[in-house]
Amino acid sequence: MVNTLEDAARLATAGDKDALNELVTALQGDIYGLALRMLVNREDAEDATQEILIRIVTRLAQFDYRSKVKTWSYRIAVNYILDVKKSAVERLRMSFERLADDIQAGLAVAAPPEREQSVLIEEVKIGCTFGMLQCLDREHRLAYILGEIMELPGPEAAEILGVPSELFRKRLQMARGAILSFTKSYCGLASDEAPCRCNRQVAAALRSGRISADACSFAAKPASFNETRAMVRQVDEARWALQVHRTNHPRGASIDFARRLIEMLETHRGSD
Repeated sequence: MVNTLEDAARLATAGDKDALNELVTALQGDIYGLALRMLVNREDAEDATQEILIRIVTRLAQFDYRSKVKTWSYRIAVNYILDVKKSAVERLRMSFERLADDIQAGLAVAAPPEREQSVLIEEVKIGCTFGMLQCLDREHRLAYILGEIMELPGPEAAEILGVPSELFRKRLQMARGAILSFTKSYCGLASDEAPCRCNRQVAAALRSGRISADACSFAAKPASFNETRAMVRQVDEARWALQVHRTNHPRGASIDFARRLIEMLETHRGSD
């Protein structure tokens, strides 16, 4: 096992298969998480992650080590995501006003709240927070994901995005303000005055087809509204809106990208 990703990158460039596996394994989770929050659809995010990792591996010999491997890799990921065509969810042109209408419509459905512990509650919560992100354009969404959810330092996030630090700070401030305002107004996890409760949205989400009782797109384990709210309230009140997003732990990708990439490279070498 190598000590740093930089060590792994050097060894992988020299042909060390184990180092390559370690490098890709270390990167794939965060890159998939970034792609999923940007594109929402799991299949689109998996396709994007594979293409991004292929670009990283095939360009590794060009890496000059003037920045961290992760910073360089995230820059490749961001450039790919900004170039890829909009996902089906993005093409819906979601807005905070439309999302608010959907929330109110869900609350109006006459049905008992879902039971206290349910994977469907978690599915609704993750879908709602992803919906909030979709109300931001790609540039502001990326700023929020990198700067808030992934907690990258401002200068590093600005380098990844290829923009001046001041511009990144402005984008992050605007995105943060928009998410905070909406969450305070509608999300009961972060505000006792807000009308929405995740467990009250389950029946409407099932009826509309946004979620399925047979197969969840995002949720990996059951959750309860009250337990999640307690987790959110453990941090300072000023960070409750952000904590709603950080309580999300979507299912990982169904693909072992490291293994697939190594198999692809070995097949390519075998055909030379």
